[in-house]
Amino acid sequence: MGIAAQDRIFASPLARRLAQQAGLALDGLPGTGPHGRIVKRDIEAALASGASKRAGASPTRREVATFERPAAAMPDDKILALYDKGSYEVVPHDKMRRVIAERLTVAKQTIPHYYLSIDCRIDELLRSRERMNAAAPADGPRAYKLSVNDFIIKAMALALQEVPAANATWTEAGMLRHKYSDVGVAVAIEGGLFTPVIRHAEVKSLSEISNEMRDLADRARKRRLAPHEYQGGTTSISNLGMYGIKNFDAVINPPHATILAVGSAERRPVVVGEGLQAATVMNVTLSCDHRVVDGATGAALLGAFRAFIEDPVRMLV
Repeated sequence: MGIAAQDRIFASPLARRLAQQAGLALDGLPGTGPHGRIVKRDIEAALASGASKRAGASPTRREVATFERPAAAMPDDKILALYDKGSYEVVPHDKMRRVIAERLTVAKQTIPHYYLSIDCRIDELLRSRERMNAAAPADGPRAYKLSVNDFIIKAMALALQEVPAANATWTEAGMLRHKYSDVGVAVAIEGGLFTPVIRHAEVKSLSEISNEMRDLADRARKRRLAPHEYQGGTTSISNLGMYGIKNFDAVINPPHATILAVGSAERRPVVVGEGLQAATVMNVTLSCDHRVVDGATGAALLGAFRAFIEDPVRMLV
């Protein structure tokens, strides 16, 4: 027989985890969140007031319904038992790999992901890029060489300004609505990745974004970034198009509410009116935190992004 709805305790995932770690009973604990939900501040207040703990006690039926414990990972000894000794080499995890593993595990367990995908025609973007690069100074302080990724960064930054509801971060206390578009860009390095952030990307020119991104990526690969250069941000971009990947779903990088996964561009026949045309098409997939970005908001963000990508002259005004 199922547990009655009135016997359940409604608590945020963070509050549940904090209570579990502290051995705190949730029975009778008042909740100050929406609809009486128990949130982080309620756990902190209960601990500060000396609320009862049951360290080592078995969970009640109500707690079983409340805590959503992930399945335990297979222990090392059971994994090693599956393989013959001498048939593998153990490579210890470095600090970066452990941090990445922990952050991605927390992201998938605590952020309710959903995904939206859209195709973008980039023929005009490619023509514009070619003309801009041809006109660029060869050297000196104003030299630049634009990449498709630079246009993607700028388009995402401007799209967030057009759809400010998506330029947000979830916290238990309330929604953070960001004024600026600080766009993180995943850079693969040996053993992991960094996500350096282009700050205020919405007001920077394409050449500024290009030169800044080139510098950040170079120092990321040498592991010479300062923490403030890869922490924070309001969204992220992960581009695997250069590896021939057509489309993929990226894991949101906390505390962001979105991440844009960019696939490769390819020539395709597309229907225009009553006929067919050859076009260069790029697929992008937006991963959204459903606590922050509802479906309609995510769709509006992708629509704004596509409008900038397909008509890049709009990024210049």
